[in-house]
Amino acid sequence: MAPDVGVSTPATAALTAARVPYTVHRYRSVMVNGSFGEEAVDQLGAALDVAAERVFKTLVVAAPGAGRAGLAVAVVPVPRRMAPKAVAAALGVSRVEMADPAAVTRATGYVLGGVSPVGQRRALPTVVHTSATAFATILCSGGRRGLEIELSPADLVAVTDAVVADICA
Repeated sequence: MAPDVGVSTPATAALTAARVPYTVHRYRSVMVNGSFGEEAVDQLGAALDVAAERVFKTLVVAAPGAGRAGLAVAVVPVPRRMAPKAVAAALGVSRVEMADPAAVTRATGYVLGGVSPVGQRRALPTVVHTSATAFATILCSGGRRGLEIELSPADLVAVTDAVVADICA
């Protein structure tokens, strides 16, 4: 494991506790409006030569019938768009829509732009896009804006108990 000295989030703590190897990548987040995912791609792509398809965004959706909170997580590559019908099918619910930001923070403990699929306050049902399995490692939010964690897709799926499905448009 390669935890960065001085970096501790619920996501990194959960990965460390589960003995999942990961690497932390930091960048200076200056996003005010726009896409936090695209900011991560721009910053990490330049610094680490990371392809945009390896950087995944965490989208929290309202999914009535999916778990206690009625929320779920879709983990998709930054350049791609989530397909709500495909996410609903993967979760076994009738429909999904983007969740209210305040509900996201309450359920996950993270702020928008820093929502990690790992270490959430309430573990939400999770679906990871199939393209993740094509890479040895992928990057996703580490639980704070400007903080990405790199780990194997298999470890992400295992630690979040995720379903892998084609959930992009």
